[in-house]
Amino acid sequence: MVFGGLEKFTLIDYPGKIACMVYTIGCNFRCPYCHNPELVDETTDVHISEREFYDFLDARKGMLDGVVITGGEPTIHADLPQVMREIKTRGFLVKLDSNGTHPAILRDAIRDGIVDFVAMDIKSPLATYGATVARPVDTEAIRESIDILMTSGIDYEFRTTIIKSMLSPEDLEQIGREIRGAKTYVLQKFVPTKILNPQFRNKVTYSDEEFKQFQKILTTYVDQCLIR
Repeated sequence: MVFGGLEKFTLIDYPGKIACMVYTIGCNFRCPYCHNPELVDETTDVHISEREFYDFLDARKGMLDGVVITGGEPTIHADLPQVMREIKTRGFLVKLDSNGTHPAILRDAIRDGIVDFVAMDIKSPLATYGATVARPVDTEAIRESIDILMTSGIDYEFRTTIIKSMLSPEDLEQIGREIRGAKTYVLQKFVPTKILNPQFRNKVTYSDEEFKQFQKILTTYVDQCLIR
């Protein structure tokens, strides 16, 4: 695998851990608000080999707790499990960010003990997924990934980036119903910076007070609802 970026130090992307973050190239979604457009459309001019990445990890033993694998969408790469295994053999925890479209990869990684934390994006209620991500979607695969994580026994969180014009309060409550019983659900405020569709720089999210109301409602469906 060739990576499209490496963040050498982060305190916020792996909850409670000191980590680095490596970016895979390519995605099977086209979410207009994506903050990594150069990875999605594969125009990034950053290319890091596995050897370079593993050399970096070897030099950081004892200084980092874990590695966050993000994208793009990591699970579109057939060699992802081998990368995760290599990271684990070096003594690091592995957190995977995913859109949940490849449940078999999640299931096998959990079974094989090569992933410690999964953050799965929930883009919208299942009924409107295709319109949200601008691609055909197998929503049964999304549903299966949700079920796998909720019964996995590993750390996980579901999270949704919220744009006011794309997700209504009713939509958010429907997501709550679809992940009912989940451990953690994170509401992410949309920030109009570098994004896939420049027109979305004019989009807004809800107010802080509205987020608190959503949080109150959603805690009736999940164990904890966080605002990020």
